[in-house]
Amino acid sequence: MDDKFDDVSALLNDSGEHTKERAIAKAEEVVNGLNNVVLNIAVTGETGAGKSSFVNAIRGVKVGEEGSAPTGVTECTMEVTMYPHPVMPNVRIWDLPGIGSTCFKAETYTKDVKFKDYDFFIIVSDCRFKQNDLKLANEIKKKKKNFYFVRSKIDQDVRNEKESGGRTEEETLRCIRKNCWDNLKDMGPPPPSS
Repeated sequence: MDDKFDDVSALLNDSGEHTKERAIAKAEEVVNGLNNVVLNIAVTGETGAGKSSFVNAIRGVKVGEEGSAPTGVTECTMEVTMYPHPVMPNVRIWDLPGIGSTCFKAETYTKDVKFKDYDFFIIVSDCRFKQNDLKLANEIKKKKKNFYFVRSKIDQDVRNEKESGGRTEEETLRCIRKNCWDNLKDMGPPPPSS
């Protein structure tokens, strides 16, 4: 019984309130506030890297279904498009046009797609780690935000290596991981917010 009393006393002390009822009310207020927070996740990378396919996959939507992001062999995403998360209504997934295309030059890309408006980023990259991947990572870091780096189309790389008599699947995957790590390891965590 003493342990429960100690736990309640510690929670009251941490809350800054003097009664259990006021502490509970304060906790409910915080939880209700969190329920109204909107998270804007931007999916970015070069054109053709599989950004729209990734958006569809994380939303559980098949290509061609109503509400799916268009995909194809030519540039499909010509404007920033928001897709709602299927289960979490406060999560918005933004499919950004590809960096470095004829329509979205690398020099003005972050301004053109309004990088400042997003809370978190997913950089999708295929084939090899490229200069634009590093540019995106650096721009995100400058904005003091976080990102995940997703390497797409690995199945093609594994198949190509196997057909050419090169590396095994495990060796190919190890090589790809190392390449991504080598290019991103100096990024470190984002700088603290001011």
